[in-house]
Parts: sequence; C-alpha cells; structure tokens
Amino acid sequence: MERSLDEPGFELKNANIAIIGLGLMGGSLALSLKENCGHLSALDIDQSTLELARNKEYVNFAGSDPVETLRDADLVILACPVSAIVDWINRLPRYIQHSCIVLDIGSTKRMIVAAMDALPKNFDPVGGHAICGKETLSLNNAERFLFQNAPFLLSPTNHTSNNARNAAMQIIAAIGANPVWVDAETHDRMLALTSHLPYLLSSILTLISPDKAAAFIGPGFRSSSRLADTPSSMMLDVLVSNCDEILPVLSRFEDQLALIRKMLFENDTEKLKNILDSARSQYQSLVK
Repeated sequence: MERSLDEPGFELKNANIAIIGLGLMGGSLALSLKENCGHLSALDIDQSTLELARNKEYVNFAGSDPVETLRDADLVILACPVSAIVDWINRLPRYIQHSCIVLDIGSTKRMIVAAMDALPKNFDPVGGHAICGKETLSLNNAERFLFQNAPFLLSPTNHTSNNARNAAMQIIAAIGANPVWVDAETHDRMLALTSHLPYLLSSILTLISPDKAAAFIGPGFRSSSRLADTPSSMMLDVLVSNCDEILPVLSRFEDQLALIRKMLFENDTEKLKNILDSARSQYQSLVK
C-alpha cells in the first residue's frame, strides 16, 4: 500500500534525488548532496555540462532524457530560471506518476507556487530559494559549500505536506543553510528590495560610467557595481516575474534620490547630514 503524502517518511540518506538544471546552483547542490542521499541524478540539455558532471563524478547519473532521469525520483529539485521552472512543473506529470516531492530554488516565488498548486495529487510540492550565489554561472563555478550559513527561504503551497516540509528541512541541513519559512507574496515583496533593485542600481551605475573611469575604480565602485556582471539570461525572468513588486520599490528609490538632489542643489548640508546619518544607522540595523 502506498504511503500517504502527509506521512513524514522521507529519509534523505535513502532517497533518490533528481536535479533538473546543472548550472551554478544545481551543480553546487549536487556537490553538497551526493554524499548525503541514496542516489543522485541530474538532468540537463547541455552535453558539455553532462560530460563534466560525469567526468568529475558530481552525480551518480547525468542525462538529457527526462524519462530515464526522473523514473525513480523520490524528490525532484528544479534548479533553472523561473520560466523554465514553471515549464518543468507543467511537464513533470508526463514523466512521473508515482508519489514525488518537488522543490524549486527559483528567485521569485508567486508564479512558481501557483504552478505547483496545479500539480496532480501524486506530487508534494514546496517552493524554495537560497539567498546566495555568484555572478559567474555554470557548473564550472559550482562550489560544495556555496549554501553554507546562507538563508534558505521556503514557501509552502496550498498542498505542501508535512513530509515535503520534512524533506526540505533535511536537504537544508545537509547543505548547511539556514531555513526561513515565508509565504510567496512576502518573499517576492522583500526580494524586490533586497535583490532585484540592487541589481538594477548596479547596472545603472555601470551604464553611466565611461571607459576612462576604469583608472579611478576602487573597492567602493567594485562592490557597488558587482551585480551588473550577472548574465541577463539569469535576471530577465526574475525582473519580469516580479515586475509589480519592483516598480513600487523603484518609485521609493526615485523619491529618496530626488530628495538628496534637492538638498545638494540647495546646499542644505544640515538636512543632507541628517539623511546620511539615518542611512548609516539603518544600515547598521539591517546588516551588522
């Protein structure tokens, strides 16, 4: 008799895990999970990526055929761009008819969680997002300890069972991350501010800087412009899927920028000092 999905019976050490997408995040997950699960498979369409995974033995099996790769999966991890994750969620029922947990690590959550809610009852889905990463993508840049001490946000769907919650927590413990449960709406609203806006500001800073500025670049510019080096292929899905949350944050930024511009134009050093001191105090409260 098949076990109820809500029964907390998942054991990572015996589980057959399948990762879809062997880029930086999927590859780093593979490096962290291989020694902690029963069997680890990976699915990717890039043959050079699959060859590297096989040669380096990052996984037990690497292939491009979803029928073969997903056949016996107890848990599928979707490690692709947001639109690809949604596409895979819609395709999974073609290849999996048995009970299966699904976890994604997409950068926005509302669209993904909505797609997960439409999955057939044999699927047990939960949304996820690790707050870590690098500008350099691909399996070549994967790191075993990329997730160490990083926040790992988890967004339950309307159908997330105790078993899926338990499975997600076991995976997070294995990779050394810190779990934070948050609904999809709050996730997207907060990430618009802490991730998506910084990427746009970093891009704008580099766009207004002429080539001759290169000789004058120091740590401040490097840290402020670092995110501009992120490939647009990674960020376009994020920006489009969270546009309605990003636009209000951009408006708030524009309001603050206009206020500072006014203070500078009027040479109002007292008000400028107050706003800069307030910013420093808020930074210390948020980051330190």
